[in-house]
Amino acid sequence: MKIYNVYLELHGIQTKIGKIEGNSSEDACFSYAKDYVSNSGARAISVSLPIQDEPFSPARTRVFFDGLLPEGFMRKTIASHMHFDENDYLSILYNLGKECLGAIRVDEADTDQASGYEAISAKQVEELASKGTLKSTEMVIKTHLSLTGASGKVGLYYDDPDDSWYIPRGLAPSTHIVKQSHVRLEGIVTNEQLSLLAARKCGIATPESFIINIGNGRDPEVLFATKRYDRVIDESSQLIDNLRRPFRLHQEDFAQAMGIASCDKYEVDGQNYAAKMFETVRNNVKNPLEDQLDLWNRIVFNYALGNTDAHIKNFSLLYDPDMKGIRLAPAYDMISTVIYGGSTRELSFNIGGIKDLDCIDEDCFKKMACEVGIGERLAMNTYQKMLDRFESAIKESGRELQELGFHNAGDIAERILLARKKIL
Repeated sequence: MKIYNVYLELHGIQTKIGKIEGNSSEDACFSYAKDYVSNSGARAISVSLPIQDEPFSPARTRVFFDGLLPEGFMRKTIASHMHFDENDYLSILYNLGKECLGAIRVDEADTDQASGYEAISAKQVEELASKGTLKSTEMVIKTHLSLTGASGKVGLYYDDPDDSWYIPRGLAPSTHIVKQSHVRLEGIVTNEQLSLLAARKCGIATPESFIINIGNGRDPEVLFATKRYDRVIDESSQLIDNLRRPFRLHQEDFAQAMGIASCDKYEVDGQNYAAKMFETVRNNVKNPLEDQLDLWNRIVFNYALGNTDAHIKNFSLLYDPDMKGIRLAPAYDMISTVIYGGSTRELSFNIGGIKDLDCIDEDCFKKMACEVGIGERLAMNTYQKMLDRFESAIKESGRELQELGFHNAGDIAERILLARKKIL
């Protein structure tokens, strides 16, 4: 029998809130600790795992905790390095679960662990860009870091005043997620930065992000850095190795919140993920009308952008420091997928019953507004405002990146707008 403790960081303090117990990943069950449940201030770690005395089933346990792990080739590579079966989520999570998305930690014992930050040389940063998944896998295993998604990414600490990067050690939190360029998708780093800048100009909340340029601004000599919205530094943050230690904020993606496995993040016929997403927001966040409109805006923007990879794990909920309130997390992982030859034209979930990007029109959005519970007039006014802003936001973002030395930004902006005109 294996027993792994589950901790939640609250105001910088690691609090044991439960355990995962079982012989293997197949029968492991999560249960909240009795001491935690008896506390009047106890809060659930997921919409799909409400506070209760009884253990959750292996299936429900797996959905949430497996959802903390990398996917695809990144997961295969990590599992191979660790000599685990890639389906043995519990063993992988135990080895990587010291620094997850959100404020969860999975560990076998209550022992304190030394924390610190190790400076990364310019050569290591260059290797991270040039060696792709192999180098990121090495860093992930070394730092016991678990980040979701299929792309090669690592969590690092960035000291802005000194423009220096550090590897977190022990339980030290990271401040940024750093991703490599995709070898098969030219200019994807510039694409993502341009898309997020344009989203911000269209009124969508996004994390701070920037391109790390170690060459001439072209792949594979760039990395994409996103400031973690689930990490906060303030005046009360303690110093570790002369660096301010961030506080962890809890978060979960919509797949975890809705109890849907990561492997099912793309909708198939009849599942109607959009309606379930809006229901999740409506029933759980502290400002439901505001957040539903924000979610609607993001869906419209992704449609205009031609982002067919906007699946339910690319939308998240962010918890307040005391876990008493939930809100829609800032938008992330926005890129125009349709500018790449051979990319799918099917959206990750349907809009008004249609997934084919080329067949979606205004009527589809009207139908969707009815299905998700937003008034048609309000929804369509918001829809039109987003489309009216879109072209200028893309052009402005392209120009800004060109001025910073990323010369492919203008071409990518043109390709996005050309693809948009073909959809219309």
